[in-house]
Amino acid sequence: MTLRIAGLLFLFGIGLVVAVPLGVVALTSLKGTGEFYANPIGWPFAPSTGSYVRLFETQPMVTYFGNSLLISVSTVALVLLLASMVAYGVFRSRGRIGAFMLGLFVAGLLVPSQVNMIPIYSLVQKLGFTNSRLGLVIVSAAMVLPFSVFLISGFMRQLPRELFEAGTIDGAGERRLFARLALPLAGPPLAAAATLLFLGIWNDLLFPLLLITEREKLTLPLAMLQFRGEYATDYPSLITAVIVINVPMIAMFFLLQKQFVAGIAAGALKG
Repeated sequence: MTLRIAGLLFLFGIGLVVAVPLGVVALTSLKGTGEFYANPIGWPFAPSTGSYVRLFETQPMVTYFGNSLLISVSTVALVLLLASMVAYGVFRSRGRIGAFMLGLFVAGLLVPSQVNMIPIYSLVQKLGFTNSRLGLVIVSAAMVLPFSVFLISGFMRQLPRELFEAGTIDGAGERRLFARLALPLAGPPLAAAATLLFLGIWNDLLFPLLLITEREKLTLPLAMLQFRGEYATDYPSLITAVIVINVPMIAMFFLLQKQFVAGIAAGALKG
C-alpha cells in the first residue's frame, strides 16, 4: 500500500513538472506584448486570443502547415516502406548475411547527423535539390532510415517463422509474403515507428535550415525563427506559434495512441 501511494505521488510529481510549463505557455499566449513583459509568468489580467489572430494575419501559417505536413507525411511513408523492406530482408536472411545487413544500418546510428552537414549540403547542391521539398524529404529519410531499420527489425524478429515457411510451401513468393503476412502482423510496431518518426521530422529544424531558403517553402519550426529580431523577440507570437505547431502532434498521438502502446508493448514483452 505504501509503495502504491509513493508511486502515485511520484507520477503526480512528474505530471506537475510537465503540466506547469505547459500551463504557463498556454497562459502566455493569451497576453499582449506589453502585459507579457510586465508580468511574464503571471495570470493574464485581460485574456485575449489576439496573438492567435495576429499570427495567422501576419504569417502564411497555412502554407507553413502544408509544407510541414507534406514533408513529414512523405518522409514517414518513404522511410516505413524502405525500412520495412530492409527489416524483412534481415528477418528472412538467416545467419551472417542478415547480421551483416543489420550491422551496416546500425553503423549509421554511430555518426551524428550534424557531422554530415557539409557533405550532405555539397551533395544536394550538386544534384540540384537545394531549396527543394523533394530534396528535404530525401535527406530527412536518409537520416532516420538507420534508426527505423533497427527499430522495425527488432519487431520483425518476433514474427513466427512457421507462418512464412507454410506460405512458401503453398507457393507464395517473397513479395506476397511481405505484403500479406509481414506488414499486417507488424501493423502496431509500424504505427509506433510512424508516430516517433512523424514527431521527429515535424520538429526538425536542422535540415530545413540547411536546405530551405524561400519563404513559401519554410516548415513550421523554421518559420518560427522569423519572430526573432535583431534587437527584440516577439515572445507572445513565438509562444503562440509553439502551441499552434504542437496541435497536430497532440492530435496524431491521440489518434494512434492504442497502436503506439501496442507496438511498444509488442517489442517489450516478446523476446
